[in-house]
Formats: sequence, C-alpha cells, structure tokens
Amino acid sequence: MVVAKKKTKAAPAVAARAASTTKAVTSTKAVTRTAVKTVTLKQIGHELAEAYELPKRTVESLFNDMTDTIIKNIKKGSKVRISGIGILQVKKRAARMGRNPATGESIKIKASKKVALSVARDLKQSL
Repeated sequence: MVVAKKKTKAAPAVAARAASTTKAVTSTKAVTRTAVKTVTLKQIGHELAEAYELPKRTVESLFNDMTDTIIKNIKKGSKVRISGIGILQVKKRAARMGRNPATGESIKIKASKKVALSVARDLKQSL
C-alpha cells in the first residue's frame, strides 16, 4: 500500500537544501563532520552505580564531594594528580600587550590565572 505524501509549502525549501547537500558531498573539498557525544559526570555515576550495585544517590554524592575537594585544592594552589588522566594545576599568565582586531589599537591584557590540564602519557598514547 502506497501512502501519498501531502505537499506543503516547505517542500521547495527542503528540496533546495537536499540539492545543496548533495553538491557539497560530491565536491572534492567536502568536509565531513561527526557528532561528538558529551558524557556528564552524572551519567558516569549512573553507569558505575549499576556496575557496582550501589544506589545512584550515593555515587552522585560521592562524585559531588570529589569535585568539591578537587576544586578546593586547586584554589589553594595545589596540583591535583588524577591517575590515568593527568594533572590539574593553576598556571599564572603574565600581563602582556595585545591588539584589538577591529580597530588595530594596542591594549594591555591583565595578568590572570588559568586552570591547566597536563594530560597523562598513557592517555595521550591511547588516542
């Protein structure tokens, strides 16, 4: 049984988009984009709770306490080594001169602090 499609006003726009995407795919300079999935700490907690047969709330509170402790230590200026992932630490950036790209005017950029992650060697090599 064949069901007839209802024509709408959006059909020409859809057809135009389809035509433009086929052109992009057939060109030699087409760039493929892959969707990257974001995994949250809560999702990781749920997976671990199932794997170790623990209550999800217990694992979530454990993760929240862990992140609070990591943040507290980073704020104190300590390095935090997370085995298999890397080292989190605060790095100081000196004041410097920059340039406003719109006007070309020189501007002074203040000194600041940034959190840096030095990735573990094993993690780098596994990618």
